[in-house]
Amino acid sequence: MIEIGADDRTWLLSGPTSSYALRLTDRDELLHLHWGPRIALADAEALAAAPTPPERPFESWLDGREEYPVEGGPRFVRPALSVRGGGVRGTEWRFLRWAEGADGELQLHFTDAVHGLQVTLSYRMRGDVVERYAVLLNASTGATDLEVLRADSATWTLPPRERWRFSQLHGRWAAESRLVRSELTYGERVIGSRRGHTGHQHLPWVELDADGATEEHGEVYSCALAWSGSWRISVHRLPDGAVQITGGSGHDDSGQELLPPGTAIATPVFAGLWSDSGFGGTSRTWHAYQRAHVIPDADEVRPVLYNSWEATGFDISEEQQRALAERAAELGVELFVVDDAWFGARVSDRAGLGDWTPNPDRFPGGLGPLADHVHALGMRFGIWVEPEMVNADSDLYRAHPDWVQHHPGRARTEFRNQLVLNLAREDVRNHLWEQLDALLTGAPVDYVKWDFNRCFTDAGWPGEPYPQRLWDAHVHGFYDLLDRLRAAHPTVAFESCSGGGGRVDLGVLARTDQVWTSDNTDPLDRLAIQHGFSQIHPARVMAAWVTDSPNTQLNGRVSSLRFRFVSAMAGVLGVGGDLTRWSAAERAEARDWVELYKEIRPVVQLGDLYRLRDPDGGPCAVQYVRGDDVVVLAWLPAQAYGQETPPVRLRGLDPAAAYACADTGAVHRGAVLLHHGLRTGLRGDLDAAVFRLRRLADVTDAADAYSGLAQS
Repeated sequence: MIEIGADDRTWLLSGPTSSYALRLTDRDELLHLHWGPRIALADAEALAAAPTPPERPFESWLDGREEYPVEGGPRFVRPALSVRGGGVRGTEWRFLRWAEGADGELQLHFTDAVHGLQVTLSYRMRGDVVERYAVLLNASTGATDLEVLRADSATWTLPPRERWRFSQLHGRWAAESRLVRSELTYGERVIGSRRGHTGHQHLPWVELDADGATEEHGEVYSCALAWSGSWRISVHRLPDGAVQITGGSGHDDSGQELLPPGTAIATPVFAGLWSDSGFGGTSRTWHAYQRAHVIPDADEVRPVLYNSWEATGFDISEEQQRALAERAAELGVELFVVDDAWFGARVSDRAGLGDWTPNPDRFPGGLGPLADHVHALGMRFGIWVEPEMVNADSDLYRAHPDWVQHHPGRARTEFRNQLVLNLAREDVRNHLWEQLDALLTGAPVDYVKWDFNRCFTDAGWPGEPYPQRLWDAHVHGFYDLLDRLRAAHPTVAFESCSGGGGRVDLGVLARTDQVWTSDNTDPLDRLAIQHGFSQIHPARVMAAWVTDSPNTQLNGRVSSLRFRFVSAMAGVLGVGGDLTRWSAAERAEARDWVELYKEIRPVVQLGDLYRLRDPDGGPCAVQYVRGDDVVVLAWLPAQAYGQETPPVRLRGLDPAAAYACADTGAVHRGAVLLHHGLRTGLRGDLDAAVFRLRRLADVTDAADAYSGLAQS
């Protein structure tokens, strides 16, 4: 909902519990007024009427108060917009008009007479999430191109507080999404990616709290960028204590785009939300927003999958895949995925990338016969691809060596023996479209795992007059190709992967059905990774596998099938071990776990998530609530001698209601579970348990309650 002040220069956007307000001065300075609890228009107008701060030597009263600070004029903060054209740099705009766009979007239009540049700032409330982005148009009637050196999506202004704490998700390959919180000191803190993709090192998300917020209490400000390429977010605490967050695509100010007259660009969305319900309430708002407005078909639960990679590596055949598929079907798996090495001359990671046709020696009849066999077993069929990459030893590279990113006269860096195709080129995108469309048309494929296994290193574009734009244009090319494939093949689901969690963000989630969280499938390591991931993204998209023990890929840790399954059941369950080596007893146990997961899946994937105990070395637990159903997953990494595992206090329950547990037969009062907790019975090392509870309307007999629950 948008409310406008009497003079058409104050705007208030409101969601269910929060509001966002801004004000245009008589000098066309766009000032931030409010971001926080819901207020009335009269409150916003009172804020607008407050006197301006006194001028101070060597400071600007605009700094820390502007909605979208531009380069030039009396400003010293980091500019969100930097433009150069005709020998003139910077922006000096005048307000043109405001308009209300689709879905209640507030659009504020400005113009720079010197550059002929029009800037539109857009705001849209999705529940309590504010989406912001900018559009730049070269409206000049001359022939001057404008060079966009930097165009951030938004600058967020936080209210004065004495003490701020900064939260981020950091990591590396196989150790992504590690949550860390620290005091926000004066100056700038900058995170981002210079790698051409989102990166394993940081997710494009920041969170700030003041006055000691906890998991369920306290004021929290949170921002996330919808972009899958290089990016930068700067959090600046100014000398007067004001805090601003500025973010967008690109890792520096060297130039993003060249705008000839009549052309325009739009920045990615930078979304933000305020919550007074602590970190847990903030993440639940993020999850609900993504399920409602970002993730395709988010109300549909994701199937249990089996992926053949860890069982086979590069040594695969149709006969071998058929045998694995039969074992997977016995477990109750619903989607069978053939990973790497089904195509071209792909007998190792040194060859074949770029040649997306089935290897005739391994699949003489193509993928169709295997897909038909998988379908006959009652499962869907999926494949792995890495379309943005190419091996030097491939037919594609031999035919088109100029299609990769490179600088003339420089060595072409190979990581994992591969080079990056330049998807900013239309001919490259058209070729990939033809190959992938033919692949999905020629065999009954239901699922595509889209990988991206190396960073940009030689991001050159010979012959392009403004090659800097490759960094953003490649990502737009990736988006365009994926959007085109989804439109042509609407029944095919897509998973985003980048060596694990190297491309996880709101931009890719708008185009895929789930993401591969990490290449680290160790169930204990995964608890911390999944804990960090849940700060922003929902379980509905978090793919997690059960693999073999010992974990030979990473750390050699030995763990029970129970612990591995309960760890992976916290998201979208998958299996990735070598099923031909699993004993009959292991397969029978796995079948029971898969059946249990299918029962709790709607609650886990679509319910509200509560983090009950953090994975800090002691017992940890998460809880999901959907309607009357509650699921609790609990883990005990290790138990000290004589130490009893403490009860887990639940959340999100009705204290006046009763809850029956299908796993113990007990009936619990909601108030008791909230204040005294649920006893898990965990003991020893690497133990885990699942608890299913259901709210009961009227319970007088525990046995009758349990009987009815078990029958349902």
